[in-house]
Amino acid sequence: MSGIPLGVLDLVPVASGSTAAGALANSIDLARRTEEFGYARYWFAEHHLNPGVAGTSPAVVLALTASATSTIRLGSGAVQLGHRTALSTVEEFGLIDALHPGRLDLGLGRSAGPPHRRRPEAAGAVVGSGAVVGAGEPAPPATPAVTGGYTSNGLRIPDRFSFAHLLGHPRVALQQKLLNLPGAQPHDYSEQVDDVLALLRGEYRTPEGVEAHAVPGEGADVQVWILGSSGGVSAETAGRNGLRFAANYHVSPATVLEAAEGYRAAFKPSAELDRPYVTVSADVVVAEDDETARELATGYGPWVRSIRTAEGAIPYPAPAEARALPWSQEDRRLVADRLETRFVGSARTVADHLERLQEATAADELLITTITHQHADRVRSYRLLAEEWQRRA
Repeated sequence: MSGIPLGVLDLVPVASGSTAAGALANSIDLARRTEEFGYARYWFAEHHLNPGVAGTSPAVVLALTASATSTIRLGSGAVQLGHRTALSTVEEFGLIDALHPGRLDLGLGRSAGPPHRRRPEAAGAVVGSGAVVGAGEPAPPATPAVTGGYTSNGLRIPDRFSFAHLLGHPRVALQQKLLNLPGAQPHDYSEQVDDVLALLRGEYRTPEGVEAHAVPGEGADVQVWILGSSGGVSAETAGRNGLRFAANYHVSPATVLEAAEGYRAAFKPSAELDRPYVTVSADVVVAEDDETARELATGYGPWVRSIRTAEGAIPYPAPAEARALPWSQEDRRLVADRLETRFVGSARTVADHLERLQEATAADELLITTITHQHADRVRSYRLLAEEWQRRA
């Protein structure tokens, strides 16, 4: 089903030997190029304390990019609500929408929140693996069976990765210390999402009936998305509110199927959507042939290793630099799930992988993220994939 839309997720990667300013300029240029190539949307991720990632403030970069483009949808993938308020988020995106109306996607992510208080489900019939649907509503697509780490159509679903080794890590604690105000307690995620929606709609009321109106923000023509890596809190929150959902295969490939299933099982029609709507992300590198693409992708393993050891994403290395870095069997095990699920090769090779991903997840869109050391290689990767995708439409 190659006719489905493709979007772009940009981490604003900093290459070795470059600067944050250079990375931002490259990202804005890439947004212009992907608009020309026919991509549907361009999202910026939020990351902190990573020397190799300059995407710290999606709203700021979105405002700059909106001025440099004209038609492509722009959004956050995602704003991390764990260290901000609903009001500040609505005001920021409302301000951009006031200047560039009708082009914004407000993607909301969950981070550093307290334990989630599960809401009671509405009465309904149980289907599949715990999915709840009301009378007369179609059941969500069945989750594909996984045998030997693969779905029946050949999509790789690796074992679940554990971050237990990072619990109590001093750098993780430092990030929370620097992101959160002293003594501040993160809000419950689903309640924050409710507050965002109420402020956008002009329906915010305290229990005592006091109104709050965000200006700018109230009435903003933004599309609200929830991003999630599992079938838990984020998927349930998106479904309960009838919002669009982005499932992160590129971050957590082991749980992408349960994320999509959990969202669809929890979905309730809303004024925005009458049926579930899912985009699924994938890491790709495309070149003229498979061998060239594999060479361009050489730096990915050390880059992921630096994230998963809490070192913070290193500046993205050139292929020769990556090969010179120390590498052990333990390193390989640490990043194996991400290396095995990255789509690398010619446009035809990568498009075949993306079709398998779409088929297995029943995605309505796909969201592509690509990192290479040279900006020109990243632009070429998106161009080649867009050309192949359009041929298959």
